[in-house]
Amino acid sequence: MNIAVFCSGNGSNFQAIVDGRKKGLFKADIVLMVCDNPKAYAIKRAEAAGIRPLVIALKDFPAKKDYEARIIAELRKERVDLICLAGYMKLVSADFVKIFKERIINIHPAILPAFKGAHGIKDAFDYGAKITGVTVHFVDADMDAGPIILQESLKIEESDTEDMLARKIHKIEHILYPQAIKLFTEGRLEIIGRKVRIRT
Repeated sequence: MNIAVFCSGNGSNFQAIVDGRKKGLFKADIVLMVCDNPKAYAIKRAEAAGIRPLVIALKDFPAKKDYEARIIAELRKERVDLICLAGYMKLVSADFVKIFKERIINIHPAILPAFKGAHGIKDAFDYGAKITGVTVHFVDADMDAGPIILQESLKIEESDTEDMLARKIHKIEHILYPQAIKLFTEGRLEIIGRKVRIRT
């Protein structure tokens, strides 16, 4: 099984996936890292891991469909079976999702369906939520709305700052995402309506 990871920034979740593969947590090859930001540290992580980075910016294409067409061509070339969005700050189109139906997963730093969007940690913190956490879910045409694979909750302490909370969230992410990939690669996930059944 071949995996592609999409990143836009630091790439700490990408690194967690790479480390999970090295530890033998799941049996799959990470064949491509797609990045829309040429300044992203994730690119250096990919190069250090011997994984080909595809650095591709939307602004260099006449339209989003052309941008995605180039990515799709590369994914097909590498025979990618699973796409992992890991801090990728672009919404993938409905057409893209349709092509890779039930083969795209994402990690979100909140307990969905609460605090959707790009600032899940800050939004939960500013709202005064007592509980937040991490969600790994399948990607559908709507933002942060696909069937949920795994979730883990975290109590927000009164002494927490937003930065402290972010560090706690990231620790959970780095454990939960490789676990979800393991379940996918073992064929243990079954989508039934909105629910994901995990086969034993």
